[in-house]
Amino acid sequence: MAFFIKTETIKIKYLFNIELKNAIINEHIIWVKELKSKGLNIKSGFLIDKYKKPGEGGLLIIECETYQDAETIIKNDPMIKSKIVNWKLNQWIDILEN
Repeated sequence: MAFFIKTETIKIKYLFNIELKNAIINEHIIWVKELKSKGLNIKSGFLIDKYKKPGEGGLLIIECETYQDAETIIKNDPMIKSKIVNWKLNQWIDILEN
């Protein structure tokens, strides 16, 4: 199994639409909980600065067999399906296990 990292930033036009953003974030939380309840190793959270102020994005870590498996799952994320974020998916390689 490998680890994959999804990074995302909220698109500027949605940044200050608090009601819409919060609704989609709540859908995202439910989605993550459902995946976790099915046994998937997944973590998700938002980024904060040194003053603990939330930024415009987040990070999701998921363990899957392949990049394609991770991508298939990630594309069902409400944050992506709603198109309010720019996102990128990468495999993470542990330098100590390489």
